[in-house]
Amino acid sequence: MSWFESLILGLVQGLTEFLPVSSSAHLRLTAAFSGWKDPGAAFTAITQIGTEAAVLIYFRKDIGRIISAWARSLFNKEMRGNHDAQMGWLVIVGSIPIGVLGLLFKDQIEGPFRDLRITATMLIVIGVVIGIADRIAARDESGGKHRAPQQRKTLDNLGVRDGLIYGVCQAMALVPGVSRSGATISGGLFMGYKREAAARYSFLLAIPAVLASGLFETKDALEKGHVDWGPTIFATVIAFFCGYAVIAWFMKFISTRSFMPFVWYRIALGIVIIALVSTGALSPHAAESAG
Repeated sequence: MSWFESLILGLVQGLTEFLPVSSSAHLRLTAAFSGWKDPGAAFTAITQIGTEAAVLIYFRKDIGRIISAWARSLFNKEMRGNHDAQMGWLVIVGSIPIGVLGLLFKDQIEGPFRDLRITATMLIVIGVVIGIADRIAARDESGGKHRAPQQRKTLDNLGVRDGLIYGVCQAMALVPGVSRSGATISGGLFMGYKREAAARYSFLLAIPAVLASGLFETKDALEKGHVDWGPTIFATVIAFFCGYAVIAWFMKFISTRSFMPFVWYRIALGIVIIALVSTGALSPHAAESAG
């Protein structure tokens, strides 16, 4: 991998990780359209450490408060009813599905799931799902001619059942084209949560899974030596700075705006990919993995 490729891929990772458009799909597509080798699942997982570092810094006050309350609740029964302590447990519970499925389907994630036909299909299908969830949320928030606006849930209402559902939604993002934020936020909207609450928990929930995946892939890469470390680290740093800026923008955006621009973008991109593959202009296995 050249330094120029790592710069572009780092920018793509940082720009798309927190938007509901699938960063893994965009990394795969950037390589395919540019005629580069697919950077592979290992590169994606390692560069995601950079974007998760941005989450750690942006939400540092929330994270510090949650970790502190959770740790105290281990020894102090009175703390177990504390919302922040409960949030710590819910993040752990919500991380179980992606951890289990990630290990069970590791070979498929790094192989067959990276087929561009699957990526395109997921872009379209999950785009439609996000669109439906967004319309339901908008209807509840605005009400209608014969109904008053509905009060949607905040993270104070989050329980084990909802936490697990969020976790299952997050696990779907193991398939390129789904989008971690898109799946979890739309899942939250279907369960009746406010947009900002769904996004906030989505970002917090991603921390253990992404860091664990990144560290696992880093260990594996060190043992097998199949990662070009200089460009990969450079891409990770680029992803961090881009990711931080995107988080700040996205949290403001969702408080007042619809997800529909992302929905139409996903559907259009998916259709273009299917058309290119169907006409033979693009191979579904274009740019075989460098890993």
